[in-house]
Amino acid sequence: MSQNPDQSTSGTAREAQAPAPLSFEAQILALLPTLRRYSRSLTRSDTESEDLLQDCVEKALLSRAQWRGSNFKSWTYRIMTNLHLNARRSVARRPSVGIEEAETVAASTSADDPLEKNRLVQALETLPKDARAVLMLVVVEGYAYQEVADMLEIPVGTVMSRLSRARQALREKMREENVIPLRRPR
Repeated sequence: MSQNPDQSTSGTAREAQAPAPLSFEAQILALLPTLRRYSRSLTRSDTESEDLLQDCVEKALLSRAQWRGSNFKSWTYRIMTNLHLNARRSVARRPSVGIEEAETVAASTSADDPLEKNRLVQALETLPKDARAVLMLVVVEGYAYQEVADMLEIPVGTVMSRLSRARQALREKMREENVIPLRRPR
């Protein structure tokens, strides 16, 4: 009786036919179609979904040391979900108006004093670099104290004290160069 080569009694033949585990990059490439569909379902926008997909792949590649080898698909899906939720929270904290809606908004016709703007810029430049960074992030960009603390890798208390000192320094600088007081003394 001749044996069919497919019915080999040797276990080594089957082991040799088993596919080698995919590399990290190959696993990501294999998941791209499903990740693309998932990102589209989260964002409901072609452009936003492509951005989310790109961010997810970038984050996965940068975080490869954190992957523990369990379920690669669920790990990448969790990355994408977290990125999407963080983006939604960010938009909720800083709402914006689309360009289409902004066209109907009339521009303010205030007679801003260009000298006042120059004085403010000069006063900002006199602030220490650290205080100026905190002031700009909190006041101009609208970040929360904790976000600024995380960005600058400093304690929240330091953020608050630098912001307070920066505001006080600006107040004093603007007051000393002002011919007419900006506000009545309290």
